Amino acid sequence: MILYNVTVILDESAEQDWVKWMNEVHVPEVMATNCFVSSRMLKVLDSPNEGVTYCMQYIAANTEIYERYKTEFAPALQADALKKFENKFVAFRTLMEFVDIK
Repeated sequence: MILYNVTVILDESAEQDWVKWMNEVHVPEVMATNCFVSSRMLKVLDSPNEGVTYCMQYIAANTEIYERYKTEFAPALQADALKKFENKFVAFRTLMEFVDIK
C-alpha cells in the first residue's frame, strides 16, 4: 500500500473556503479517479509555519496506480486548486510506503 500525502500551508483567510472546497469538490474528484482506496484530512496542531497546516492523505494499492493518478489526473486537479486559491497556499507532496513492523 502507498500513502500519497499532500501537506498544505494555507493563509488563515482562506481556511474555511479551502476546507469546504476540499470536502465538497476536490476530494470527491480525486476519489472519482478510482486510483485511491481511501482518503483523510488532518489538521496539524503544532505546525511551526505561519498560517494553518493540513495534510491530505490518499491510499493507493500500489505505485503503478499512484503513477497513473500522477500522470493522468493530478495536473488538472492541481491546476484547479492553484486557480481557486491563488497565492493563498503552498503544498508539499510526499509518497510513502507502508512497512509492517513485527
